[in-house]
This record gives sequence, C-alpha cells and structure tokens, in this order.
Amino acid sequence: MHNNYYFLRQLSAKLGTRLQGYSVVSCFSQNKDELVIEFNNKRQSFFIKAHLLPAFSCLSFPDQFSRARKNSVDLFDEIILKEFTDVRQFENERSFALNFKDDLSLIFKLHGNRSNILLTKGDNVIKIFKNQFSDDATLDVSSLDKQINWSQSNFQKQQDDLHKTYYTLGRPVWEYLVQIGFENSTVDKRWEIFNSTLNQLKTPKYFVQQSTKPRLVLLPLENTRPLPSDPIEAITVFFYEYTSSVALSREKQNLINSLSQKIQGCESYIEKNTKKLREVAYDSHFKLWADLLMANMHSIKKGAATATLKDFEQNAVTIKLKPELSVQKNAENYYRKSKNQEIEINKLKASIDQKKNELELLSQQLIDIDNATTVKDLKKFHSHSNLQTKAPREASLPFHAFEFQGFQIWVGKNATNNDELTQKFAHKDDLWLHAKDVAGSHVVIKHRSGKPFPKLVIERAAELAAYNSKRKTETLCPVIFTPKKFVRKRKGDPAGAVVVDREEVIMVTPRL
Repeated sequence: MHNNYYFLRQLSAKLGTRLQGYSVVSCFSQNKDELVIEFNNKRQSFFIKAHLLPAFSCLSFPDQFSRARKNSVDLFDEIILKEFTDVRQFENERSFALNFKDDLSLIFKLHGNRSNILLTKGDNVIKIFKNQFSDDATLDVSSLDKQINWSQSNFQKQQDDLHKTYYTLGRPVWEYLVQIGFENSTVDKRWEIFNSTLNQLKTPKYFVQQSTKPRLVLLPLENTRPLPSDPIEAITVFFYEYTSSVALSREKQNLINSLSQKIQGCESYIEKNTKKLREVAYDSHFKLWADLLMANMHSIKKGAATATLKDFEQNAVTIKLKPELSVQKNAENYYRKSKNQEIEINKLKASIDQKKNELELLSQQLIDIDNATTVKDLKKFHSHSNLQTKAPREASLPFHAFEFQGFQIWVGKNATNNDELTQKFAHKDDLWLHAKDVAGSHVVIKHRSGKPFPKLVIERAAELAAYNSKRKTETLCPVIFTPKKFVRKRKGDPAGAVVVDREEVIMVTPRL
C-alpha cells in the first residue's frame, strides 16, 4: 500500500508541511528509472528519491545523497530555484502534485508499472520523466481527480461488486475486512465494519507485513510489525527493507539454482554408476573361465575358437578363445580381465561414496542458504569451491563465456587476453564492445549467420563490458560498440590497446 491513495494523502500532507520555505536546488537522474530532487531552505537540504522501476515504484527520502560526477543528467530545469508553495493530493487517486511559484507543478503519478513524474504549467503538461509513456504528455490533469459514491444506499446496492466500486482501498484493506469477519456479516453489520475501517484509514498507523516480499500496510494484518508514525520516515524505512529483502531473495535464488544443478548432477551420477556397479559385480565370469581353462588345458585342442567345459557344479559353459594364443595365454587374459574388473568395482564404489559425501555437503549448504538472513551471509557461498561451475578447459581460454538469447558473449580476462580474444578468436562480423574512455575488458558478441544482433543482446553485453571496467561502480556507463572489422591494433601498442575506426555508444548500468 505504499502507493495507495490512503497512504499517499498522508504522505503528501506531511510533505506540504515539511517543504514550507524550501526551494528546488537540483533535479537530476543517474539512471533511466530514478529521479532525485534536492530542496534547500538555506540551512539544510531535503531529498526526494523516486524509484520508478516497472517491478517496483516507490518514493524514499534519504538524509544525504551524493551525486555522481559522471553519468547524471539535469532534468526539469524550469523548477530550479523555484520556491515550493503547497501540495495537491488528487482525490481517490495514486497521484499528488508539488506546486511551485509561477504556476509550475511536479506531479508524482504512482501508477504501478506505469509510474511517471510530470512537469506542468497550469493544467498543461510540458515535460515528462519517462518518455515511453507518451500518453502522459497529453494528460488532462483534472482527470486525475476521481469521484466515489460513499453513501450507505450505494454500498447496499453494490454488494456483489464492492471491490470494483471502492477501488481505492486496495488488496490489504480487503484482507483486513475478511480478517475481522466482514464476509460473514449482515449487510448492516458490513456497513458498520466498512465505516469503522474507513475511519482508521483517515488517521492510519503504518506497518510492514512480512510475506514473499515486504508490504507497507495501514491496518494491523497478520504477521506485521509497526513502522515509524511519520509517513516520510515510514516509507523510507520500508523502501530499504524492501530492496534489501529483494536483493537477499535474488542472491538466494541464484545460489539455490546453482546448487540444485549440482545436486541433480550428483544424484544422476550416483544413480548411473550404482547401476553400472551392479552390472559389473554380477558379471563375475572372467575368473571362473580362467580357472576352467587352467583345469582343462590339456583337453582343449590347440587353435580352437571356443571350448565347452563343465563348471564346478557340472553345468556346461562355452568359453570364447583366441585361436592364435595358447590355452594358458587365453586363461591369463581372463585373469587380467578379472583383476581389471575388481579394480573397476573398487573405483566405482569410491567415486559413488565421494559423490554421496558431496551430495550431503551440497544439501547442507542448501539449508544454510535458505536460513541466511542477510546478503553478507551469502558471500561465503559465492567463493565456495563446490559452487564453481566453469569447466576445467575454460581456464585455458583467454575469455569468460556467457550465453544470452542464443548468442555467445565473450569477455576478456586481462589486457593480454584482450588482445588474444580480439585478434585470434573474434571474427570480422562479430560485434566488439568496450567501456568508453577507461580501461576494461574487450567484449565480443559472436555473429550468427543470417541473424542481426538484437538490442537486448547488445545491452546485456554492454552491461558486462561496463562491469568489467574501471566504471563498474558508476550508476551509468557509456559503452562503445562496433563490428570487429573496424577494430585494429597498431604495432608497438601496449597490451589491450586498439584503435576503433567507427563506433556507436550505448548507456547501461554495469551488471554482472
């Protein structure tokens, strides 16, 4: 409910008080889904940080924010040094506006995966933050106010469609109503419970509910704990808890997936080799054949291809022979096979036991990862030898290999390996990438005949190039890309240094 109307009207009201006497001194973005606004009243700064990712849009209010020296862009210049006047909360809507002098407003339209920030003058939208939502550029600001009929008669009439009629409440409110017996009550009792809940939402308390992902809720649902009573503090605490929880969950899932593959491989190995062990142990006739040949060597004709003999239980046994060898030599061959068979059995038993021990260790690690409560707790598992998935032969290659959407992406390991990757392994039609103006790995996307390089594949390779460069800690990084045929190395250049005759630039977030 952090973007719910009932929370936002508390938040916007608090901002209306908090920002009195403040003016905007900077407004900038360091990545495509984040906008930072700094206010100042000549004594101190106040920051609003808007995170507008499709999967999670949320405001937070950090005490401090250090702007990066590079890869940030100023936005909404019109409100710089404009004094804040008041707040407008749109009725029954997940939007509010910060108003400034000269009839300028900044609208925070927090509509889930279509969240955006709009700059308006009067009722006209003059700029938008996320340009992909082009409809926002022609938005009728007055349309953001919505009307709901809250009368008892309408409530009674809409009993079969309450969720749609009172759409502002949101899922947690309906969960709370179910929790306090709303569903099993008479219509009159429902109206009483409904009104009581609406009154709670007028002056709510703030809670974080622990489920798959943390939720900010305004009512005491199950498995909740209180947040600060100030809505600005409450949503900031919630934001950091949510992002930490998601990061932990993502790290856990990556490790669990890696371990699960290892466990599956161990189980498959044990099953296959146990079956083989049974077959080898059951097939123990080589020593018997050798004993029979040695016991009957004087009765077997020289040059015979087979010998039919009776075993020690008087059963007839046919034994294949090599005609060019003597009976004794044939027996020696079977003794040798019997000995090798025994060695194979011992090796199979040892390898199965080793895999069982590895399986036990991996299973325990799976439990430990599931019980981890912080990202720091998971770091030790990243470097654990049992989680290394690279094939031994890959160590001899001058690059790390990745695959994305069917395309091979190769990343050079060091300066010398960069030269080897670009000069020996890359084809002229491959796409070559490198972080702009800094040291870093050469990255190559292998060409696939008849297939152009998709934009998403180029972005993914650029993220790897940015991460494997001196810009890896920056929020945004420019990466150049070009067909490998436009990359050349001059005689006498140091390792890794090349000349690029033609290039294009893409801005990405460094990511491994």
